[in-house]
Amino acid sequence: PAAPGPAPAQPPARPPTRPTADTVWVSSPLYRVGFTTRGARLVAAEFREYRSFAPGDSGRAAQIVPPGRPFLGHRLVVGADTIRLDAWDFHPSARDLRVDSSGQVRFTAASGPIGVELEYRFSAGDYRFAVAGRVTGLPSGATLLLELGDGLRSVEADSADDYRRFSMVRKQARTESSALGSFDPGELRVFDGPFEWVGIKSKYFLVAALAVTEGRPPFGGALVQGVARPKRGAPRAAVVLTLPVPPGGEFAYEVYAGPLEHERLVAIGHGFDDANPYGWSFLRPIIHPVSVVVVDILLWMHDRLNIAYGWVLVIFGVLVRLLLWPLNQKAMESSLRMQAVAPLIKDVQERYKKDPERLQKEMLRLYREHKINPFGGCLPMLLPLPVLFALFFVFDNTIAFRGVPFLWLPDLSRADPTYIIPLLMGASMFALMRLGQIGVPPNPQSRMMLYVMPVMMVVFFFRLASGLNLYYTVQNLLSLPQQYWIARRRLRQQAGKG
Repeated sequence: PAAPGPAPAQPPARPPTRPTADTVWVSSPLYRVGFTTRGARLVAAEFREYRSFAPGDSGRAAQIVPPGRPFLGHRLVVGADTIRLDAWDFHPSARDLRVDSSGQVRFTAASGPIGVELEYRFSAGDYRFAVAGRVTGLPSGATLLLELGDGLRSVEADSADDYRRFSMVRKQARTESSALGSFDPGELRVFDGPFEWVGIKSKYFLVAALAVTEGRPPFGGALVQGVARPKRGAPRAAVVLTLPVPPGGEFAYEVYAGPLEHERLVAIGHGFDDANPYGWSFLRPIIHPVSVVVVDILLWMHDRLNIAYGWVLVIFGVLVRLLLWPLNQKAMESSLRMQAVAPLIKDVQERYKKDPERLQKEMLRLYREHKINPFGGCLPMLLPLPVLFALFFVFDNTIAFRGVPFLWLPDLSRADPTYIIPLLMGASMFALMRLGQIGVPPNPQSRMMLYVMPVMMVVFFFRLASGLNLYYTVQNLLSLPQQYWIARRRLRQQAGKG
């Protein structure tokens, strides 16, 4: 019989097919968030009340999780071993959850003796949700590594400006911030805690983890590593937080994924509103408190009067000018008296120019007799400045003004594309200064400033928020009647002398 041929080659064994990851959606009137079953990580966070202005998806709901770069990955460090929960396939308790008041989704997974349960609890009216975890089968305690993310997705029309605001913020004894762009690719920095909360923010949005529940441990520290980015792309730095896990295997924290709304951040407490501070670091102690007061007033007026923010700014400008009216009036009358005694002052200066001590006494006597305050004109000029500076930062940071139109202005938080409002501001300033020079002895320096100052202010305000320009223009226009009245008094005073 013929010898048997060689056995046919067996096909190589195929590895077991891994289940496809699904997305679990949780929605409420405020948000729509998605979690992948691969690691129970956050892969989408849409905010229904805020539109995206990014060129690719303008008009859609703002979605701040970058594609392919999910948040809230979990790893467990047990002794010398690391268990990557972000690579496990979890089983969700629901695939699509609608949150009317409150709701929860539970993710479970197991591998060998280790079992993990992650529960996300939501409230319909809050961008904050609670995370409760339980690990079974641990031989001892562990350390949870929470991967917060490496940056947000920009949803602003001016992405370059948004990228400059990308930063990691954290609360220890005080709030500190580090720009994501300050981390070189591959550079690793360790930030020692404990931290009450740590977040990644853009200009208007924030994703943060909070460990502020009484009786629960705070975050022990943070590890931040710079990530390479494409040319002109968003700065990236991976933020990982550490949280101790006791032998019982339970841990908990909260997540805020939402807009930098001042009132919501304040309501959370623990200095969470410092995630969106007003003012540069050296000005912050002065500007931040004023900005907070201004924001509270503007939001209160908007809610109570139920009018557009543009009209709120106009009314706010009127109120500020009315409050300063008496001070301006006294300053202008002091200026008139100063002008009336100018010849006497000049005579005294000439007479006692070689005797400084006598000159000072005589000058004080003139001021006292004629009721002149030499510094009276400075205070009304200085008082509006903190409000003006505060409004600069308010329009630069406050999401309430983002995308808000008024009259021909498409967005109060951005520059006027038609440049009408800064030109109006410059024209009103010129008119105000021109009235201020009526009846005043000619002065080449003041005549030069009449033309230079309005042009300088227009150049400076040209690219600033149109809401800020609107407020300043209203201030100038409301000052014109008072300036006109005082100019007429100067002319009458001069006519009486003639």
